[in-house]
Amino acid sequence: MKRASYYLGLSLAAPFVAACASSAAVPEPATVPIAAAPETVVVAAPEVAEFEALEPGRFDMGKMWTFENAPLDYFTQTYGFPATQEWLDHVRQATLRIPGCTASFVSADGLVVSNHHCARGATSSVTEEGENLLDDGFYAETLDDERAVPDMWADQLFVMEDVTTLIASAIDPTAGDAAQSQAREARMEAVGDSASAVHDLDCGVTSLYQGGKYSMYCYRRYTNIKMVFVPELQIGYFGGDPDNFTYPRYNLDFSFFRIYDDDGNPLQPSHFFQWGQTNPQEGEATFVVGNPGSTERLSTFAQLQFARKYDEPYVVRLLKTRTDILAHFMEHHPETRDEYINQWFGWMNGLKLYMGREKALNDPEIMGRKLGWEQQFRDAVTSDPQLNRQYGTLWDEIAEIREQMEESYPTIMALNVNGALKSQTFATAAEMLQYAQAVQAGINNEQVQALREALESREYDTRLDHHMIEAMIGDAIMLLGEDDPFVVQALAGMTAAEAGQAIVDSSPGVADLEARRALLDDPAALVASTEPAFALMRDAMPRFQQAAMQYTQLLPQEEARTAKLARAMFDVYGTSAPPDATFTLRIADGVVSSYEYNGTKAPAWTTFYGLYDRWAAHKNRDEWVLPERWHNPPPEFDRSTPLNMVHTNDTVGGNSGSPVVTPNLEIVGLLFDGNIESLSGDFIYTTDGGGRSVSVLTVGILEALMHMYGATRLAHELIGN
Repeated sequence: MKRASYYLGLSLAAPFVAACASSAAVPEPATVPIAAAPETVVVAAPEVAEFEALEPGRFDMGKMWTFENAPLDYFTQTYGFPATQEWLDHVRQATLRIPGCTASFVSADGLVVSNHHCARGATSSVTEEGENLLDDGFYAETLDDERAVPDMWADQLFVMEDVTTLIASAIDPTAGDAAQSQAREARMEAVGDSASAVHDLDCGVTSLYQGGKYSMYCYRRYTNIKMVFVPELQIGYFGGDPDNFTYPRYNLDFSFFRIYDDDGNPLQPSHFFQWGQTNPQEGEATFVVGNPGSTERLSTFAQLQFARKYDEPYVVRLLKTRTDILAHFMEHHPETRDEYINQWFGWMNGLKLYMGREKALNDPEIMGRKLGWEQQFRDAVTSDPQLNRQYGTLWDEIAEIREQMEESYPTIMALNVNGALKSQTFATAAEMLQYAQAVQAGINNEQVQALREALESREYDTRLDHHMIEAMIGDAIMLLGEDDPFVVQALAGMTAAEAGQAIVDSSPGVADLEARRALLDDPAALVASTEPAFALMRDAMPRFQQAAMQYTQLLPQEEARTAKLARAMFDVYGTSAPPDATFTLRIADGVVSSYEYNGTKAPAWTTFYGLYDRWAAHKNRDEWVLPERWHNPPPEFDRSTPLNMVHTNDTVGGNSGSPVVTPNLEIVGLLFDGNIESLSGDFIYTTDGGGRSVSVLTVGILEALMHMYGATRLAHELIGN
């Protein structure tokens, strides 16, 4: 799950504006008709008074429990089983963290399961000449056939220790915000390094409750990992982007690896999950164990209002216009589809995500509960004289900082040229100017030389880029107004479409690789160039840098107050409310649960029958094409086998691949998504609106392995034969 800073390409403190250019050769410009930019623009958020404070729910702050403070008594009382420390230790040690995702041990011989989408990079890395394993899938019929995955790792959490006092003792409360932050980071690093030496593990300190508590986590890292099985992309990503963040789903999003020990033998893990061979029923308890990436549930109402007014609407517009541009570009230039299709998928994924976030921030129920929770929390602080002296003014101070941020934010958004969603012509021109200015100032260090090397080899498609300039001009009109100097200079009396084409055509010193290299050899000529891309960036860069400086100066002030607010929450509520997600191991409880949507009811699970119906109903769409082997299934294949499931566990990005386990330590599913209704989970945990986690079921995986793929060796290992 990607945050606003990713899609905006924000790196405000960086000395150079980084550009992410494509590797396409520079062709002759050509006009390509594109969809008009959405007419819906950023609308000012309603005043706070338009939201009525509502009674918050017991678990509004979520159920992502840390393992050092897991509520075992609550588990026992709620789900009727003896949730012991031994049970919790088993769950922890059977679960792994892999790059960007979660995995788990599922056999006594080091077999590991995760999602298909968590294994795509690994699949590409083990593909040999003449193969296309991503499309065709892979199965190692014997141990010798398993393929080593380069640069892959899996972390197993072994040691947890509260080091709050140790970290806090290094911080001088009378020092400035920046000095306190530096002291805190230095102590966290030192404590982690010391623990790594003592335990012979990979240790690091994680800030919980945004500094209210610090935990040291030490991991055993495994790097001898081999691929065992991955299905075809068409079945592992069945439904593609249209089905993403939706339910009902019909997706076999799974993969298998094996971890080997230092002697080259299959690892014998001390703990692993038994493979579930029966389908969990409605209302049955489930526990998702994984590494959720990040949430923003401690955000103040003022911070949520800021996101509602600026962040989410702008990112939605940004992604909507750019996905439209890229879709139409690929349609008119089909030879570029392979180059851009994955980027388009990523942007469409982000668009759904931010549309969900925007909807949540405009939902009176959600915002009313957030406001009600903040008022209760604030009342608890102000009613205690000591807490009031420490924390009573924090909400007002954060609100004031956000008001100051509003002064520079539109300029930053309009004039920032960083990232693939922006014009590469503008980004390249800005970097060329920065390079020339550095050389003229006598600066020629490694960073400057690295920038030049990047500029000398960067190529991008100008046919696409003039549409990006058109879109950026539209962004600037929305954010700064038609009379803004940048807008007037960019348009030069033309329409945005005409201006985009003209800027690219009239800036050969940027777009043409040989001309660019010649200008880099002559910094004085570069700085004095009158080409429109250089002229625009020469005037825009100082404005952007000044606005960015104002904004970044406010960030440590807000971070310091947010950290204090988190400590206040910890002082008031202790561990009864879990901290925001930090891509560290958590356990979240829930139940299998259907829900109402679109005037009907989404079932708790789907079956392979639905998969075939989806295929038949979308015969001409690539997203629902089944791999060839699935067209005529063998008679022993049971289409009534459950395939995907929804449940109420609290999950976000980073939980992909998380095992869904029962109280008796059976794995019954692998989490791979959430539905549209769950996208409010960044801000609040609630299932009232139908928010659900979505998993692929182990019974469905086993049915496919046995009867569709003939992977009997793997299937027998899973069920213990």
